[in-house]
Amino acid sequence: MEPPTIPYRQIRASYTPTTIIVYQAYSASIACPAVETQRLDASPEFSPSRMTWIKPSWAWMLYRSGYSYKDSRQAHILALHMTHDSFKSLLRKAVLSHGRVAGSKNAKVETTPPPVSVRVQWDPERSVRLDRLAYRSIQIGIPGAFKEEWLAGIVKIEDVTERARELKALLDEDVEGKIGVEALVEKGLVPVETEFEVDEELRAILEMD
Repeated sequence: MEPPTIPYRQIRASYTPTTIIVYQAYSASIACPAVETQRLDASPEFSPSRMTWIKPSWAWMLYRSGYSYKDSRQAHILALHMTHDSFKSLLRKAVLSHGRVAGSKNAKVETTPPPVSVRVQWDPERSVRLDRLAYRSIQIGIPGAFKEEWLAGIVKIEDVTERARELKALLDEDVEGKIGVEALVEKGLVPVETEFEVDEELRAILEMD
């Protein structure tokens, strides 16, 4: 029996009835105060004007940060629990970053995104072993103009760096690839991510169909 086909563009995430988890990696000087105070902007090193890219996909975060080993600026992976309303509100302000305004029906018409907008990229999804998959994963770029709205929507901040490093150590030992995703989920090293459904308006904005 073949596994079910995953749509080419789909928001997959770990979420509850009221919150959704997105990930970003930071330096220790930003991440540690954020976890301690439960405020992402607790450190003076957190730049309110810099574009920040958040990801609902755990595997894509692992790929982007090299399991937190890539460099000191990404040494701490944070799980940011956002309210559904805040997450969707940001997406409603989004444009695709690959040359066309999100929602455009004419794929041949290229338009420069407005200077101030939330950006969305659909990048190839990764497995937890960082292999490239056939479908796309969403990344959301938040510019400084929307920082206050974004920060206000974060209700919990967790440091999940050790989960990423323990996962990498286990995968490095499993050279024959015998450990499946289900076992990694049972060990608490991989979260269960399922489709986060959005309405037709958002699907059009994000060009999901």
